[in-house]
Amino acid sequence: MLVTRWGWVGASVMGLLILSGAVPARAQRLVDRVAARVNGGVILLSEVRGALALGLVAGPEPQAIEGMVERRLLLQEVSRFPPAEPSQGAIDAEHGRLVAVAGAQLDRVMAATGLTPEAIRDIARDSLRIQAYLDQRFGLTVPLTDDQVAEYYQAHQEAFRRGGVLRSFEDAEADVRRLAAQERREATVTQWVRDLRQRAEVTLPRVDP
Repeated sequence: MLVTRWGWVGASVMGLLILSGAVPARAQRLVDRVAARVNGGVILLSEVRGALALGLVAGPEPQAIEGMVERRLLLQEVSRFPPAEPSQGAIDAEHGRLVAVAGAQLDRVMAATGLTPEAIRDIARDSLRIQAYLDQRFGLTVPLTDDQVAEYYQAHQEAFRRGGVLRSFEDAEADVRRLAAQERREATVTQWVRDLRQRAEVTLPRVDP
């Protein structure tokens, strides 16, 4: 039986159950399709639509599918080098954030995709594990030279205006250093994920709207 990490039954299996009469009419709405295959694993279209509702990915569906491919690649890396488990309090907080993002549409999305409260907690845990892994691999801060910090200030002066007046470098230096390091770390992570994507076996079957 094909079951994703969210616990949803794959399209081919569900189709057989429907044909055999083993699935009630309401469950027939959960017939699914493959949105992508990643290193032998499957991402279902229902997963993508659930992730869109929870704010895990964004954009039109093709872009959201790419976002889910990247998330799956990250989770595969996490499984190879697992970080410390997140606390239950952290999972509760992330779960609450995801539910808040979905808002009033949550019940409708759950009914349409088969997403469950337990699955949302699993998703929250996965997100925290991904973040912990990235922090473990790339560190919380990126060392920068004074010249790099000064160059960032010169290139992003609009970010350091207050009331239309440019803050001096000396006054803004702490913020400049923080934002420059954040941008450098994000660029490093983005390139690393791009490299993962290039090395992975990914197929994207056509998904009709």
